[in-house]
Amino acid sequence: MAIQLDIVETPDKVAQKAASIVANLIQAKPNAVLGLATGSTPVPTYKRLVQMHRKNGLSFAHITTFNLDEYVGLPESHEQSYRFFMHQNFFQHIDIPPEQTHIPNGLAPDPDQECEAFESKIQSAGGVDLWLLGIGHNGHIAFNEPGSSSDSRTRLISIAPETITANSRFFDHPSQVPRQALTVGVATILEAGKILLLATGKDKALAVSKAMNGPVSPNWPASALQHHPDCTFILDQEAASLMTFTHSTR
Repeated sequence: MAIQLDIVETPDKVAQKAASIVANLIQAKPNAVLGLATGSTPVPTYKRLVQMHRKNGLSFAHITTFNLDEYVGLPESHEQSYRFFMHQNFFQHIDIPPEQTHIPNGLAPDPDQECEAFESKIQSAGGVDLWLLGIGHNGHIAFNEPGSSSDSRTRLISIAPETITANSRFFDHPSQVPRQALTVGVATILEAGKILLLATGKDKALAVSKAMNGPVSPNWPASALQHHPDCTFILDQEAASLMTFTHSTR
């Protein structure tokens, strides 16, 4: 098994490629289960999918979605909660019923129970057909920070200091960034039928290189994707700049 590599010229072309793959899945399987990510990287992909919905009739009416993670302690109405993010950037612009969108509840009184229930919902839906992922500067996927094992499941996790620093740009002050999150585990991600990881910019180049070319190690959680039978990294040229080998399809 090896990660497939698709290098394109610009971040916009990354979004174009990713949206096309997701749309093809939906057209082939209108009741597909999608795993979704937050953060700045997938936003252009969501915008393209919204355009496909509005202009080409791409329907999400029978799609079920599961998001990777959620901050602990933020209500859904908070502008930095991932529920709010998904509503603003994607869900409100398409025809998906709200009850078919699933995001961990960061205010759950019993986080462990919430995580177990989230895993059960994924299994009840028949598993995820495609996970859309980003990657952190330290190699995290979802909030699986360095040290996360390949057999980890949805759980409560402490957010690494470097991730808090990176995410502080979305808050008025670094002290406002939550210190914990609920995240799906690496094993949960690896059970998906297909995985797409998107990365753009030079600041992601080291993490991408470690994930693809380095040994599989909990120190770089994304490296576990090397074990998946159908995983593709879609990168712009800057994110691919430290690769020791390249393969491009445009």
